[in-house]
Amino acid sequence: MPYQTLQLAHEAGVAAITLNRPDKRNAISFQLVDELMRTFDEIEKSPSQVLILTGAGKAFCAGMDLDELKSLLGKSHDENVKDSARMAEMFRRLYDFPKPTIAAVNGAAIAGGTGLATMCDFTLSVPEAKFGYTEVRIGFVPAIVSSILVWQVGHKIARDLLLTARLFDAAEAKRYGLVNEIVSADHLLTRANELAAQILENSPSSVQATKKLINGFISTQLDMQIGEAIEDNARIRTTADFREGVSSFLEKRKPVWSGK
Repeated sequence: MPYQTLQLAHEAGVAAITLNRPDKRNAISFQLVDELMRTFDEIEKSPSQVLILTGAGKAFCAGMDLDELKSLLGKSHDENVKDSARMAEMFRRLYDFPKPTIAAVNGAAIAGGTGLATMCDFTLSVPEAKFGYTEVRIGFVPAIVSSILVWQVGHKIARDLLLTARLFDAAEAKRYGLVNEIVSADHLLTRANELAAQILENSPSSVQATKKLINGFISTQLDMQIGEAIEDNARIRTTADFREGVSSFLEKRKPVWSGK
């Protein structure tokens, strides 16, 4: 089946996924989640040994699609659990993908977009890219992405980024270790392919075994944390503050929080 939300290409041992809804700033839809899972399966079975993930247009991924966000308001708890579990499965699949992954962040990577960018093994970013865990601005919780973030940057920095919901630039992301390199836009994909070529010089089985070893250090704790995150994610969607947060965001007005 052809892909509608992304493009997939294989060349010289490298698989390249391009999120391909530039008119929607490559926002995360349930269709995109399903298609990403299909591409991950396809790439794992393919001869390609490195995965590059990037976005078409000016944004890498601007978070959740507005239409999908609006649809969450009418869902039951069980439906929300199912949706949350699928989203968690996608992020965990990327984080644990057996072959090395490189995010080439070509623009804004917000909320879930930050998650996609930073769950790759390597994250390259253009200087002007913006990152941010903005979920609490709309009465949501960054439950799934925070499971990885705390391990990556530690509690103090994670509290800053998650509780303030502020945007931060590529230079700050690099200081925290969320970005490996800052690269000019005209050199971004070239540098991603250079890095992929460097990895390809190594034994594929050794590279994959080493990645599995690294991920195994926290796999048990991560299983537990993501399980709890799915419930937290689903639970918050039934609150009054979530309904107000999403409604105010869609209506482009300041929210009036009730704390409920």
